[in-house]
Amino acid sequence: MKNKSTRYLSNRVFWMFAVLLSVLLIALVLFTVIAVREGRHLLFVTGGYLLLGLAAYVFYRWIYQPYLESAKVLQLFLTGYTIHALFDQRVLLSPEIEEITKKVQEIMNTDKLVNATKKQAQYLALQNQINPHFLYNTLEGIRGETLNAGLENVSKMTEALATFFRYTISNVENLVTLEDELTNVNNYYIIQRYRFGERLSLSVEYDAENETEIMSCKLPKLTLQPIVENAIYHGIERKIGNGKVRIKIETTASRLIITISDNGIGMTEERLREIDDKLSRTMLDYIKPDSETHGGIAVVNVNNRIKLLFGEEYGICMYSTLNVGTDVEITLPRMKEDTGKSYEK
Repeated sequence: MKNKSTRYLSNRVFWMFAVLLSVLLIALVLFTVIAVREGRHLLFVTGGYLLLGLAAYVFYRWIYQPYLESAKVLQLFLTGYTIHALFDQRVLLSPEIEEITKKVQEIMNTDKLVNATKKQAQYLALQNQINPHFLYNTLEGIRGETLNAGLENVSKMTEALATFFRYTISNVENLVTLEDELTNVNNYYIIQRYRFGERLSLSVEYDAENETEIMSCKLPKLTLQPIVENAIYHGIERKIGNGKVRIKIETTASRLIITISDNGIGMTEERLREIDDKLSRTMLDYIKPDSETHGGIAVVNVNNRIKLLFGEEYGICMYSTLNVGTDVEITLPRMKEDTGKSYEK
């Protein structure tokens, strides 16, 4: 059976260099023994050791060290921890490898990859099985009938549901204003209030003096609602007593920072580490049929979408204490409303 280690050119190069270095070192040692016995050619022996040491140093700095760096970047890329570093390597194996890397970058920059991430922003059942216009018209019909019957609460809930679905299903790929996102969150909150009643409350905090500028900031559609949904279903639903969800909005010269907090049951350190590990990576398995997507779009998938759209310096960080609550911090580029371009840093 063929040795797997010899399948890779890098291993062959290192083995050949190791064998060559060993042969030269043995020869140099033998020559040293002869030179010492005869008392001559000591200068050549010294020069030989210096040249051998220089060759080993050059090999280490020019070949082995860049190889280790490239191998580390590739391993991080395979595990999802970095994408952009793959294209920023200083040393590549060959011009052909450089061209392949550029081709991969082109593929990852195409709309095809971004379009794939849009699946994170859609409910599969609604996307694949429900005609949106039929849904809207049906909900409007139900609302009209409930108004005629004097069922005002049912009418308000139906209206909130219709507005929520219209926002969720239509034009998912577009960036929207923060005001639109918060309106969608409020519609979702109205729907949940009919289930939880006075037990559930929602508050939004921001600098009122800069309200117009803050509310006009752009962000991907369905960034906030999935986080609020997770806070309610995984934090507050199993909590005894009142549940509070707080959305705190802050801005810097170049960033939009939104923190969604709840006073739910929190999570264990082990579970938090598992989620943090997934949040630290850009995973390209967009839709998962398991419990991660239960109740809506998973926090991990929202984080993936942010990183793929804007870069690895943006995304979600999560902090939680068992029986105290959870904070989810979303960092986004601060975007202008008119152009969708970031403010200058």
